[in-house]
Amino acid sequence: MKISLNLASRPFTDLTDVYKRLRIAMGVLALAAIALGVLLHFVLQHDQRAYLRAHSIDESLGSLAAERQGYETLMQQPANARVLDETDALNELFDQKAFSWTLVMKDLETVLPDPVQVTEIEPARTKDGQVILHLRVVGPREENIRLVENMEHSNRFLRPRIVGESPESNNGSGARLQTVSANSVEDLDLLTDYNLMQTVSDAPAAGPAKASPAKPLVGGAK
Repeated sequence: MKISLNLASRPFTDLTDVYKRLRIAMGVLALAAIALGVLLHFVLQHDQRAYLRAHSIDESLGSLAAERQGYETLMQQPANARVLDETDALNELFDQKAFSWTLVMKDLETVLPDPVQVTEIEPARTKDGQVILHLRVVGPREENIRLVENMEHSNRFLRPRIVGESPESNNGSGARLQTVSANSVEDLDLLTDYNLMQTVSDAPAAGPAKASPAKPLVGGAK
């Protein structure tokens, strides 16, 4: 009996290269898994250390808060509260004594135009130690503006700002309002930060207009 085979119906396939590539891919995946496992281990350790550090900081903050609460309770006692009030009063007195009126007057002479007169000076000290001057001046509108410009170019008077202005009137409340012009005499309220750290010998920077070097100041000071 004669049997014929058709080899074309089941062609021979060499799978050696395929298996080799699969083994290489599996090895790469295994190495990647090991690397990811090591990385995850270090990340978890880092997170654990961060958690312990945060927990330690929370405990320290809680201890400080409890200590602060204890001090506040202690200071609220009548005897200690009286001492605290006296300390605040003394600190305020020291601040007032440290303020130099002579220095302020000398600095104002360098920025004050001739026609402008200072009628009131009221210093105030903020909680952070900054000194703010409340000035009330009288003079022509144009010269008042020049005063503000001179302050802006000064090393002593910082951030000058106008908080109020009104025309000067000596005829009472029934006086007829006058037209505002450059020569109109006005009352001007100014607020400016005063730089105590600047040395007396430092002259202010040159401004757009020169002020009188020896202008007498008139009016009162609080």
